[in-house]
Amino acid sequence: MTEADVSDFLASLRERGLAASSAARTLVAVRGFHRFLALEGTVPTDPAGNVAPPRPPSRLPKAISVESVERLLAAASVGDTPESLRDRALLEVLYGVGARISEAVGIDVDDIDSDPVGQGGASVGAVRLRGKGGKERIVPVGHYALDAVSAYVVRGRPALAARGRGGPALFLNQRGARLSRQSAWAVIQRAAERAGLSGISPHTLRHSFATHLLDGGADVRVVQELLGHASVTTTQIYTMVSVTRLREVYAGAHPRAR
Repeated sequence: MTEADVSDFLASLRERGLAASSAARTLVAVRGFHRFLALEGTVPTDPAGNVAPPRPPSRLPKAISVESVERLLAAASVGDTPESLRDRALLEVLYGVGARISEAVGIDVDDIDSDPVGQGGASVGAVRLRGKGGKERIVPVGHYALDAVSAYVVRGRPALAARGRGGPALFLNQRGARLSRQSAWAVIQRAAERAGLSGISPHTLRHSFATHLLDGGADVRVVQELLGHASVTTTQIYTMVSVTRLREVYAGAHPRAR
């Protein structure tokens, strides 16, 4: 067997409709088998060693419209219970700062600077987020999220904290302990169900945060810093989402687009 034979085999798998990820796993198995044969001396060389696996198609992050975000946020507020106030504050923070779910539940009360500074007519505060690898970053947070957090801290968190031993966590569960990632996910799912939205995850709000910033004219380097990406290459995938949106607007608005 030659390298060309392995490449042809891989191509045949793709032609039969096998997904790129599945074909890549098959190639791993083929490589392992031929590596074993080469080590045993059954074959002189490993013909699969230099065959590149198929690249899966790039998956664009899923972002929802501003109107859908507003529906989701409104659906988190059901009554004036401590849990409802917490849920609204959590979703406002997730979308308002583009936080990962782990970063959001990791926020402590003292991490929020609720004394906003006016910037161009807007009230902007700040929040400390602890990201991957223990890296910290300070990101701005708008008055919608600040107002929701303030309402929760004043009227909701004390009741939840009284059920436990207390602690620094901003978002608490019904036992007064720090809200877990799984519980935060459930909060989002309940709000999405009430809002009539499907396919919503914590990352949906992060994707929407980035996409809406870029659509509004934000520089990709600024968005990189806000998201806590180590490389701008990771952030640039969101520019593809914005280009797609620009094409949709162009096709629907320009008289000679079609």
